[in-house]
Amino acid sequence: MKKKLPQFITFLCLGFLFISGTIDLDNLFNYANQTIPNYITKDNTPNTNPIDDKIATLGRVLFYDKNLSDNNTIACASCHQQAFAFGDPDVTSTGLDGGQTGRHSMRLINSRFADEVQFFWDERAATLEDQVTQPIQDHVEMGFSGTNGDPDINDLITKLSAIDYYQTLFEFAFGDATITEERMQLALGQFVRSIQSFDSKFDVGLVQAGGNLNANFPNFTAQENEGKQLFLAPPPGGPGGGGNGAGCAGCHRPPEFDIDPNSLNNGLITVAGSSAIDLTNTRSPSLRDLVNPDNSLNGPLMHDGSLSTLLDVVNHYNSIPNNPANTNLDNRLSRPGGQTQQLNLTEDEKNALVAFLGTLTGTDVYTNEIWSDPFDVSGNITLTGGILSTNEESFGKSVTVYPNPVVTDLKLRIESGNYRIFVYTIMGQKNLEINITENTDLDLSSLSKGIYILRIKDIQTNKVFRKKFIKQ
Repeated sequence: MKKKLPQFITFLCLGFLFISGTIDLDNLFNYANQTIPNYITKDNTPNTNPIDDKIATLGRVLFYDKNLSDNNTIACASCHQQAFAFGDPDVTSTGLDGGQTGRHSMRLINSRFADEVQFFWDERAATLEDQVTQPIQDHVEMGFSGTNGDPDINDLITKLSAIDYYQTLFEFAFGDATITEERMQLALGQFVRSIQSFDSKFDVGLVQAGGNLNANFPNFTAQENEGKQLFLAPPPGGPGGGGNGAGCAGCHRPPEFDIDPNSLNNGLITVAGSSAIDLTNTRSPSLRDLVNPDNSLNGPLMHDGSLSTLLDVVNHYNSIPNNPANTNLDNRLSRPGGQTQQLNLTEDEKNALVAFLGTLTGTDVYTNEIWSDPFDVSGNITLTGGILSTNEESFGKSVTVYPNPVVTDLKLRIESGNYRIFVYTIMGQKNLEINITENTDLDLSSLSKGIYILRIKDIQTNKVFRKKFIKQ
């Protein structure tokens, strides 16, 4: 059973019910040029996929659309929920027909701000772009696997191509309405990379301390500053001679708190809901937003969801299990003579670390509409904006449409070819769809008075011409 939303989010989410369902293509959210602190320097965005507002907007729709699952019940957002830092409050996530994922769903927060370019707990995806369509093509998760009687990714592309808003959004983002897996990957990748959180107590303190991580932060409590120092300082008996801290920063590197790409496993080798052993889990999400602003956990921790509190995590690293079956333990957690890390932290030190981890949580990412569900409560979406008009130059053929306003017949003059003609209301409801090969007059006498959009698609080139007109 899904956990309830954190209380502070519940009231704000009610507001989303009144603003979701519409995307104004003339007034896009700012995905490409968000403010990023100057001390954040890591960025795994490939040169081939820089964030663009149009493409990220498409990515937002794809991320929340349950049409991307075989039975229209699961979206990417089903397992990566904004209210939980784009993670899942359950140990494993529910896919099609109640099936369960093999691992806990990783939080997506700040995925971009890391040196690690591989994704999934076991790093099987070479890039984020590679990762985003793998759940779609998983038999358990979203069902377009092409195995076990499932449809495949080409069936999904056919399905999406028949949805009006995708014809508009893909053309808006890429210049034509062609849908491919690569374009889906680019769009989803950009949306996920845009999800960022840099308004935490830690960020405020770092600025107040002039960027000096080792200084006491003026806005921290004594306990939080102690926890910060324990986090940063090397552990006793560790590589390089050791120190008097917990050594967390050796793998989870501030200020991004991303995982060192060279990390091996952390001593947890169990499989969720199983007695099997798995040594392949070597990745971690950022430690930012482990908890939400009311200090409740954003879901269970680790790949198997086996740890249910931050204190459980600290206790794990305080005494790493010495399991001979674990042949892939990170060397920073091992000690000479075949031993494992034993930090011998006091209870006060453990609680100080927990307090510090809580300072890494922001507030904006949980409620900002830029990353919210664009569909209304009925699962519908409306596209608006004058950008829906496309000029003749980009269409490549001369088009004349008159009269405007029109009373009965809308005259369309165009060179011979193969075209598909659509007429939509300004709110996106389709009123007419026909094929033509030459000049034609469209009988619109049955339409109510109002503003409409004429959409002409060249079947050969996939280019689209749009024009607003008024029906009197």
